[in-house]
Amino acid sequence: MQQLNQLMGKYIDVEISGRNQLTGVLIDAGLDIIVIYKDPDFVYITLTNVQHLERSSTQMDELAAIPDVPIDQQTENISYRKVLDNAKGRFVEIYVTGNKSVHGYVTSIMNDYFLFYSPVYKSLFVSLDHVKWIIPSPPNVTPYSLAHQHFPVNPTAIPLSRTFAQQCNRLSGNLVVFDLGEDHNKIGLLETIEGNTIKLITANGKSLLWNLRHLKTMHLPGED
Repeated sequence: MQQLNQLMGKYIDVEISGRNQLTGVLIDAGLDIIVIYKDPDFVYITLTNVQHLERSSTQMDELAAIPDVPIDQQTENISYRKVLDNAKGRFVEIYVTGNKSVHGYVTSIMNDYFLFYSPVYKSLFVSLDHVKWIIPSPPNVTPYSLAHQHFPVNPTAIPLSRTFAQQCNRLSGNLVVFDLGEDHNKIGLLETIEGNTIKLITANGKSLLWNLRHLKTMHLPGED
């Protein structure tokens, strides 16, 4: 923390898992999350997925002033879970996997995953360990400029389990999509789950075993 405090208010380069790099002003830091201001966005980056960070060598103009943080911490020490809890019901962008972000809002936070409602993917179960960053949307802005009636207060009737593994087990026998479906081998019938191994039957009838610890998101296709 002392080393991070020395970089407070400075431009830093942050390399994140997946070879993503962000540059911005470090404005807050906790044991498991940092916040940078990358005009006009505040980016909440989980330290679990940070490969390295350093003071930026890029020449940039000093900012005259930084706006107030969009997610009020309400406590002195920032943390990943506090950010998620205070972000509930607020429209945000999350980046988890692949080359695309997901827009929507956090509805429930469980032991090791949270439920995220997206107008594109509907109810999305997101592993806490794999979120790279969270960017709050500006006030009074909704994803895709959709009207508020497109965002249900109770987005799913599916009962929630305490852990991601238990939630997968609850949905066994259903057609599911892991990691936003970017890999067609992660779309199929969730047949069984034993420990951290799931058995998935793909469209061509192939049986695949996946390590649950490496799966980042799950949703049901075509959910109303």
